[in-house]
Amino acid sequence: MFEFILAATARSYFFLRRFMPTAIVIDAINTRRGLKWGVPAMLLAVPYALAAVYSRGQIEAGSPGWLNLLEILCLWNTLKFLMIGPISLLKLMVVRAREAVARRRMTRTLLADDVEHVDEPILVSRHG
Repeated sequence: MFEFILAATARSYFFLRRFMPTAIVIDAINTRRGLKWGVPAMLLAVPYALAAVYSRGQIEAGSPGWLNLLEILCLWNTLKFLMIGPISLLKLMVVRAREAVARRRMTRTLLADDVEHVDEPILVSRHG
C-alpha cells in the first residue's frame, strides 16, 4: 500500500512539474540564461494576488466553497513568484562569482604557459 501511495505521489509530482505553467516558468528562471528574469517575473505575482482577492470576495458574497481551493492556489503562486526574484538574484551573484573565478584561473594558466593573447581570431579553412 505504501509503495502505491509513493508511486502515485511521484507521478503526480512529475506531472505537475512538467505541465503546470508556474512550474514551467520557475524552471525556466532557474536556468543560467533565465536567472536575469527572476525580478521581472515577480510582476506575475500581481495577477495571482488579484485573482485571490477576487475569489475571496466571491466566497464572501455566497459563491460555492470550492473557490477556497482556487484562492489557496492563487496565493501559493503569488508566494512562489514573490520569492523567485530574490532567490534568482542570489543565484545569479553566485554564478557570476564562479565565472569570474574561472576566468581568473584561465588567465593565470595561460600566462603560466606563456600563451599570449591573440587580438585577431585565427581563421581555419574547411577546405584544407
